[in-house]
Amino acid sequence: MSSVPDKPQSRQKPIFDNGENREEVPVIKSIGVDTGGTFTDIVMRIDADLFTHKVLSTPQNPAYAVIQGVDEILRYNNTDTEQLEIVHGSTVATNALLERRGARIALVTTKGFGDILEIGRQTRPSLYDFFVERPAPLVPADRRFGISERTLHTGEIQTKIEPEDLDALASKLSTLELDAIAICFLFAYVNPQNEQIVAEHLALLGIPISCSHEVLPEYREYARFSTTVANAYIRPTLERHLSTLIESKQFPKSFRLMLSNGGSISARAFQRSLQAENLLYRGESAGIRTVLSGPAGGVLGAYQIAKTTGYNQIITFDMGGTSTDVSLCNNGISLTTESTISGLPIKVPLIDIHTVGAGGGSIATVDAGGALRVGPESAGADPGPICYGNNGEDITVTDANLYLGRIAATQFLGGAMSLEVDKPRGHIEKFAARLGIPPLQAADGILKVANAAMERAIKVISVERGFDTRDFTLVSFGGAGGLHAAFMAENLGIETILIPPNGGLLSAYGMLFADVVKDYSQTVLWRFEKRSENDGSLIEALNTGFNTLLTRAEDEMKAEGFTPHQLKVNRSLDMRYEGQSYELNIPCFTEKHARPNEIEALVEEFHAAHVQRFGYARTGAPVEVVNLRLTAIGETDKPPIQALPIVDVDASEAFTFQNPVIFEGETLPTDFYRREALRPGNRIIGPAIVTEFSATTVIPPDFSAVVDAYQNLILTKR
Repeated sequence: MSSVPDKPQSRQKPIFDNGENREEVPVIKSIGVDTGGTFTDIVMRIDADLFTHKVLSTPQNPAYAVIQGVDEILRYNNTDTEQLEIVHGSTVATNALLERRGARIALVTTKGFGDILEIGRQTRPSLYDFFVERPAPLVPADRRFGISERTLHTGEIQTKIEPEDLDALASKLSTLELDAIAICFLFAYVNPQNEQIVAEHLALLGIPISCSHEVLPEYREYARFSTTVANAYIRPTLERHLSTLIESKQFPKSFRLMLSNGGSISARAFQRSLQAENLLYRGESAGIRTVLSGPAGGVLGAYQIAKTTGYNQIITFDMGGTSTDVSLCNNGISLTTESTISGLPIKVPLIDIHTVGAGGGSIATVDAGGALRVGPESAGADPGPICYGNNGEDITVTDANLYLGRIAATQFLGGAMSLEVDKPRGHIEKFAARLGIPPLQAADGILKVANAAMERAIKVISVERGFDTRDFTLVSFGGAGGLHAAFMAENLGIETILIPPNGGLLSAYGMLFADVVKDYSQTVLWRFEKRSENDGSLIEALNTGFNTLLTRAEDEMKAEGFTPHQLKVNRSLDMRYEGQSYELNIPCFTEKHARPNEIEALVEEFHAAHVQRFGYARTGAPVEVVNLRLTAIGETDKPPIQALPIVDVDASEAFTFQNPVIFEGETLPTDFYRREALRPGNRIIGPAIVTEFSATTVIPPDFSAVVDAYQNLILTKR
């Protein structure tokens, strides 16, 4: 059975441009941890030095791999936990939704609206698919309860809740053996009084409760209900994960959780919301904000590296063992408040990431029509690809790459894990016989089908949104990214590919850049041309609304150790043309108080954004403000990204051996290089393979690569 290394691998320590000793500064220690479906990645920073480690994930409880990996990297580098900062991101919440292994929950809602989760909206992702199957709601019909109450859109309580109805509801819920409860009433974002009354009464049951006015105080009931229910659904899974970490004697008690918006939150704040005596989930620590936290770390790290190198327009391509995540950064990281996970709308601020089920562990199958399919099913960490030697029987993308010679079996994980070459061969030959094609064509076909799925994902975030992929640089990372990046870039017309060092650990590395970030929002539904009858002019109403959010942010950020003067505050508006059912987010008001002359500029910015996204603007139509959004940022210390001296173009010192590798059915002698031995200025002509501890990079025959001053591999077509 193959195994991962029992000793962490160390990335080469940075060398300063002038070659002199570094300046004396206080020792800064931090660790980024990313729990994935196949591996758990750890990156530790001690001042300017980085140390890396990988352990196999533990699907039965992902926290075990986190504890093991952090303990090992600390012990092997003889480092204590004093003043150590840990930022932890994971797929725990995401997987609970994807695999439907969350809590047994009930939904309490306005009487007559219990089926909102099932009805949804008019949006149909597969309009012409006769066989489409909608995912089942997280709460079945027999656990959805309506109660007589009604709040109007103005905030007026039209129907108060009767005490006898509360008692009857509590009696029913007490018999269901529930893990959590979600409370979602109509127009609770305007006036939460009825939700609060029910929550306080049901708290006597001792069951954790999520209220929609706390999790998502915004209008559109389906998205609000769905997000709140998802938050309640994942709570027990997150609670077990955090409890395992906190109760472990090996794991430091103080750490931060990575959030989907690219920021982080202290585990202390998150844990407080999980205490038995505080059963209500506060919105600022809602567990739903941790979905996609691992991929968010990757985008954060990729953008920091690319920006330092001089690339501001990038498409991030993160190919791991189970899935591929892509994001477009056009002079900044793109954020969104609209996302869908396993068919469930999730409406919280997060980095705009599109995910497809294609990774190194994705399984190749033949469908009923005899066509080749790849994914979304994955072999995961156990048993993993056939070549791992763990009795796997399903052919994966990794097996196909190994069969074509693109992975060095003896160099996997820096040589610490050997892959079995013979096992996949027989399986691929049988698989090819089913398809009626030669084995080499079958293996190449597996890779091309996987590439096509990932290319479609990139087009979703670029071409479909009015961007030309030829204007961007592809930043490839993840354990499998470098194996596919050049082929995909060529098909997409992308001229430059940037592959950072330790690309397979970039998500964990990116977490070291995460600030403490909290998001706040409030639906207002104001029209720009109209004065607010209650609050005076629109500008005064905007200032009042933002000040309310700012007061809450300042109070909560104090618990994170930041004074109001230390905070960076971003304000923005969700805007639309009157009558539209979608909004665009427009940044605004860099100062604490907005000025009247800024209103016209905001409208013009909205028109321009609408042209960019949809190709037209309705300049004569009334414009509405739908939501106010405020983000409070407490900046943290970031790892330095050091430039190294440029040396000779000759890369022969990094050459290890030559092996035959198959490209487009042709066997070509291919040089293999060790990434750790490459130096800035080194140039490699394809075909070539570059191996490193956490990833492998393929340089096809018509490509070349050069190492830049920051140790990135820059691939271009010759």
